[in-house]
Amino acid sequence: MSKTFIIGTRGSKLALFQSNLVKEKLEKNYPEHNFELKKIKTKGDIMIDQVLDRKIDKGFFVNEIQKMLINEDIHIAVHSLKDLPVENNEHLKLNAILKRANPQDVLISKNKKKLNDFNSDDIIGSSSLRRKAQLLKINPNLNIVDIRGNVDTRVSKMMKGEFDGLILAAAGVERLGMQKYITEYLEISKFLNAPGQGAIAVEINKSNKELMDITSSINDEHTKITTAVERLFMKSMGGGCNYPIAAYSYIKNDLIFLDGLVISLNGKNYIRSSAKESIKDWNRLSDKLSEKFFNQGVEEILNEIRNASS
Repeated sequence: MSKTFIIGTRGSKLALFQSNLVKEKLEKNYPEHNFELKKIKTKGDIMIDQVLDRKIDKGFFVNEIQKMLINEDIHIAVHSLKDLPVENNEHLKLNAILKRANPQDVLISKNKKKLNDFNSDDIIGSSSLRRKAQLLKINPNLNIVDIRGNVDTRVSKMMKGEFDGLILAAAGVERLGMQKYITEYLEISKFLNAPGQGAIAVEINKSNKELMDITSSINDEHTKITTAVERLFMKSMGGGCNYPIAAYSYIKNDLIFLDGLVISLNGKNYIRSSAKESIKDWNRLSDKLSEKFFNQGVEEILNEIRNASS
């Protein structure tokens, strides 16, 4: 019997691209059902032009969508995984992660100026504490200012001369077909991505058993495992998406690797380390790396971050 399932999404161009991608994959696997998009404004969308601080609520871009999912006003929610709080909601299940796109960050700049050529006279736009801290680690003299707005809005502001450069997620820029603006891809070895960056998450209500089967059909298991490891590491550090914490995990042969970073807001103090584990024991990997970090004194950096937030 044909059913109609409502997919909740934010209304930005990027969010709609991601939700349509999920919709197309579900329609291909389940042509007997109908899947419709419903645009939902989150607190993050309403405050899109306001500069945020570290005290913002976790779930700033997903809370309203999750409430509608809990109340069964929608059946499926689509998120950028890096926006989802690491704490699980007792009513919801993160049931599928699509195959990950490029997890790197990119520099977009006027006149194709490379990051190494930027100085204190240039203005770089970024509101991510993780990106700001790593930029300052590379060059403490950089002039970094907050910027808000969707990807296309930010690029437009730069082209109008408000900024000399922007740091953005490669996946978002590529999904919007804006690759021509990219000056350089920032190597993960030097500039580590946010946990879950580049991955699209599909969330459902735990009570809906039918949708567990339907949505699991579009899950990429390797992506689900590696991003889970990254998010577990961030959770073990006591942080969220508004903390300067970075992590990247990947699978090679029968091993899974995790590279992590915790860095002070000014970029001066940081710990970066890595660990590996057999793929069958992937759920031990974040604990293994976290233990390394605490043994190296990460609590001091975390306290510094917390004190700056209070």
